Amino acid sequence: MILIDTHFHIEKDSDLEKIVNDAKKEDVLYLILGGNSKEDNLLNIKACKNYNNIYLTLGYHPDCTDSYTLEDLILLEKQIIENKDKLVAIGEIGLDYHYTKKNKEKQKELFIKQIQLANKYNLPIVIHSRDAVKDTIDILKNYKSFGVIHCFSESKEVANEYIKLGYKLGIGGVLTFKNSNLKDVIKDIPLENIVLETDSPFLSPIRGSVNEPKNIKLIAECLSNIKNITISEVAKKTTDNVCKVFNIM
Repeated sequence: MILIDTHFHIEKDSDLEKIVNDAKKEDVLYLILGGNSKEDNLLNIKACKNYNNIYLTLGYHPDCTDSYTLEDLILLEKQIIENKDKLVAIGEIGLDYHYTKKNKEKQKELFIKQIQLANKYNLPIVIHSRDAVKDTIDILKNYKSFGVIHCFSESKEVANEYIKLGYKLGIGGVLTFKNSNLKDVIKDIPLENIVLETDSPFLSPIRGSVNEPKNIKLIAECLSNIKNITISEVAKKTTDNVCKVFNIM
């Protein structure tokens, strides 16, 4: 059985060797490091060089909106070219109106520029959308691309909108939460539209503990119970989905 964590993060002091080994023990054999800032992109590029089973995405999270410069976009394109062997997508990019809507137009501008960059190199995108569904969908309709909706937790109607636009849904620890509405949404979404992610060290399925890629297995088990199928079936289909979107393995 092969499971893949399509989205996790590390910090400078993370014990990546332990993270990878612990994940392998739970059949999580491939990992994708999510980029979200200039600093994280550099850290991730360096970190994954020594691991054949770790890939990366590079991009600027909407939190970077007020600080990014033209030089940052030039650097991102340079990193795309230089890391073709490890790079599987541009992300996480998108819109986040949760804390402020004051810079909405500038967020959209950064999002669109990165979609265009991904399209230039025929790369998928990993989308962060928080309290911004309408604007996200409007942009995706106008700027055709493909990829994954990171940390999906919206309604069934929104799920179907994203799927129609050619996106997989990134499903993580929220699915395992006791009172999660996501269970009802995912129940009727075909498995061919789903990939698994932890977003670790955030959103742990185990309350009070730091999340890790190894917890993909808990998410897969939860999904298998919701779908009334075996975890092996979940692993096979979601892994196939990852390979199609990110062109790995």
